[in-house]
Amino acid sequence: MPKRAYDYSYSSYEYNRYERVQNYGNVYQYRDYKRLKTKAKRKKNPLKKILSKIVAIALLMLFMPYGFNCITKSLFAPSPYKNIKIDMKEYAYPTTKYLSNAWFMGDRSFRYQADTKHAKMRPLKESVNMPSLKQDLLNLMEDYPQVKPAIYFWDFDTHNYVDINASKIYSTASIIKLPVLIDLFKEIENGSISLDDNMALTEYYRTEGSGNLQFKAENSVWSVDKLAEVMITESDNSATNMLISILGGMHGVNQSIRDWGIKNTELQTWLPDYKGTNHSTAKELAQMLYNIETNDKFLTDYSRKKIHNYMGHVHNNRLIQAGIGKGSKFYHKTGDIGKMLGDAGIVITPNGKKYIVVILANRPHNSIAGKEFIVKASEIIYNYVVK
Repeated sequence: MPKRAYDYSYSSYEYNRYERVQNYGNVYQYRDYKRLKTKAKRKKNPLKKILSKIVAIALLMLFMPYGFNCITKSLFAPSPYKNIKIDMKEYAYPTTKYLSNAWFMGDRSFRYQADTKHAKMRPLKESVNMPSLKQDLLNLMEDYPQVKPAIYFWDFDTHNYVDINASKIYSTASIIKLPVLIDLFKEIENGSISLDDNMALTEYYRTEGSGNLQFKAENSVWSVDKLAEVMITESDNSATNMLISILGGMHGVNQSIRDWGIKNTELQTWLPDYKGTNHSTAKELAQMLYNIETNDKFLTDYSRKKIHNYMGHVHNNRLIQAGIGKGSKFYHKTGDIGKMLGDAGIVITPNGKKYIVVILANRPHNSIAGKEFIVKASEIIYNYVVK
């Protein structure tokens, strides 16, 4: 039998596959036919190929850190506190302002975007960067080379300021409770929450670190007003976690911060945050204090008075407050973890001078040099203002 020309086209093989094998007597040609047929089908059904890849990626994601922490764990090991539920829709269909709350390579993989166009907080109006005061503080930094500080000072009367690393991101420790407090009163003004609302202390919220709520009876009931008070005055971590939960969790607080127009402040970890993952900048903390004090469109007088009452009775008076004169008023929030010590507040001197000061000091673990630096820097700023 004369050898026939071999046709590799799909159509010729589709005509009669058995006849081809019989005529050629070559199983290898039939194998080639099967391969071409499969290839042709794939070309005709590209959607099936795409869907198979999507399914493979989805299965892989379930066992990656993102998927396991955010989805798989929530399905098989749900929260012991039933009132808090994971928003599966938010993970499956991320909004334009928030893409992921998952860890990736030691950091959040995506972040909220600050709404700078419709920001609810006003930016600080800066006039003159005070060279003399700044130089005095830089000289102090030379005496404490082991301390790496960020300092922001702003005068209410002149709008003069000092900026030393003020836009650099630092761990906040318990100073992160300041935006939590602000968000709480924004929700109170919206009618979503009342200071008279009650919450039960469950084991889900009980945590170590600062504050005495951790030693109270399980299921003991506390008002939102009391929780806010001890969160600020005693820096109570358990109270903070309870308030974060009624504000929509870390997701809700972070979204509010972005709505204010704040870019770098972020709540990433429930308290206590020993690793220092919750962070901000000295200037952004100063901006929050500025809006508490001056922006009537942002907070009402009632909210401002309540915040003053909390922040005016902080138990820790050993940092900035230790460097200001007697008779001064100070509304502030402190933060203290091993690698960072900080204080942020508003000072009103006896002669009526008023200024914002934020000092965040990275230091060797629990080094007393951090405290000494903050106190001396506070003294320098206070004496400069009053004299």
